[in-house]
Amino acid sequence: MENSQLKKLCIDVTELTTDVGKFIVGERKTFSQSNIEKKGHNDLVSYVDKTAEARIVEKLKSLLPEAGFYTEESTDNTKGDKYNWIIDPLDGTTNFIHGIPCFCISIALVEKDELILGVVHELNLDECFYAYKNGGAFMNGKPISVSKISVLSDSLIATGFPYHNYDRMIPYMQVFDWCMRNTHGLRRLGSAAADLAYVACGRFEAFYEYGLNPWDVAGGAIIVKEAGGIVTDFIGENNFIFGGELIAANSGVHKEMQMVIKNEFSKA
Repeated sequence: MENSQLKKLCIDVTELTTDVGKFIVGERKTFSQSNIEKKGHNDLVSYVDKTAEARIVEKLKSLLPEAGFYTEESTDNTKGDKYNWIIDPLDGTTNFIHGIPCFCISIALVEKDELILGVVHELNLDECFYAYKNGGAFMNGKPISVSKISVLSDSLIATGFPYHNYDRMIPYMQVFDWCMRNTHGLRRLGSAAADLAYVACGRFEAFYEYGLNPWDVAGGAIIVKEAGGIVTDFIGENNFIFGGELIAANSGVHKEMQMVIKNEFSKA
């Protein structure tokens, strides 16, 4: 896909997230906990997730009919031969349910498993982060870039906790402990998409987590990369979309963050 097409498609997707975002924010004002379903322990879903996803899928089908989908709520998981959308209609559902103002829409487009477009719309602050391949990264129309801080000791780090797969929690908490003692601090927003967007615009120097799904990270990952950052799995490879683990950071601290994780996990 040519850059001019990608740029137009990216703008179309930001308009879509703005429209669906109004629905989500409006529903938050009248939301009832009786509308919650449980997919599993600590894994909640509401009719808002499902309705938002259906609206997103319907519009994306009209924008790029040949594309398939990876969707969190399984509205449509038909795969395309070349293009596939990766969608989280409400990243931070638990925050949404409990009235914590940090939740996003995250949409990405992959071409043969390569990220070529991403949009993360944080709905409470109405901050729309977006990027497309070789086109740079933006927030509400203004260019953004990762932080220039080059050492972890001066860095603010973000992380999250897995909803499943607790077998790596001991080394994971050792990384948490190391970061608490050796950085400016740790934050846990409850939305991986927001964490990645905040790395992209320089609010965080790094973000790491495991137990992730493709729709948690795909939209934000390309925004970090186009903002000048580095995104890998824990061993420095490119398997972060479907591999379930991710480090996103500026180029100054990524390697150091990776070494901290490697050192602590090697003790397990």
